[in-house]
Amino acid sequence: MGDKDKNFVEYVVKAIVDNPDKVQVERKVDEMGVLIELTVAPEDMGKIIGKEGQTAKAIRTLLRVLGAQINARINLKIIEPEGGAGGRRSSEEAPRTAAAAGTTTKEDLQELTEE
Repeated sequence: MGDKDKNFVEYVVKAIVDNPDKVQVERKVDEMGVLIELTVAPEDMGKIIGKEGQTAKAIRTLLRVLGAQINARINLKIIEPEGGAGGRRSSEEAPRTAAAAGTTTKEDLQELTEE
């Protein structure tokens, strides 16, 4: 039953991401149980975590069920890629006004007419 959990995570994650060739799964066993470390491409981090963490939570739930079958505690650790932001915009790149973000407020119109 050794790598069944690792293979499961690899299979599910590769089906979700856009870059399945960049998926790396490592399995470590210690006194706390089994630790599955998952690394994906930075642009795929959002897909793995999901909206409000729902995708990651679902994968962890399925791993808990798999662990119950072998009487082991299986934990999933998602490794954040180098650079950390994973495709998120920094504050410098964020739109400066609501108009730049695609929404226009009364104050934005006043600013534009004053210029």
